[in-house]
Amino acid sequence: MNTGSNEPREVAVAPDEQAGKKPDEAQDEQGLGSRAPEFIKSRRLLHLSWQVLVFVIGLAVVVVGIIMLPLPGPGWVVIFCGMAIWATEFVWAQLVLRWTKRKVTEAAHRALDPRVRRRNIILTSIGLVLIGAILGVYLWKFGFEMPWNIKDQ
Repeated sequence: MNTGSNEPREVAVAPDEQAGKKPDEAQDEQGLGSRAPEFIKSRRLLHLSWQVLVFVIGLAVVVVGIIMLPLPGPGWVVIFCGMAIWATEFVWAQLVLRWTKRKVTEAAHRALDPRVRRRNIILTSIGLVLIGAILGVYLWKFGFEMPWNIKDQ
């Protein structure tokens, strides 16, 4: 597996991995490596500066996404946007992003499976019935009184 090439649009996969794909699938897959403009890649110092800039911007976006996880906001979406920024320049981020896209697609296909949907609907219905029963027992016993205002049971 060749991941150390600086050639533009070179796909870093083993030949046996390409053999099982259809010809149009192999062409659709983008190559790994830097997507910086050619004039930047041709100058070593400029390319290194470009990579540092892309890394810092991607890191800032990922950190903001991590901060958004416990706070209101689309934390995971922002983290994946930071990974996409990194993937414009770094092979490791491209591979992680590819793996993540594959896993999300698999999860979406599993979620659309009729058996899984039926199971989720049944479990949700059972949960709602249990919550309704607990709420009914509470209202029957205490009325519309808040739990912290109940003096003596």
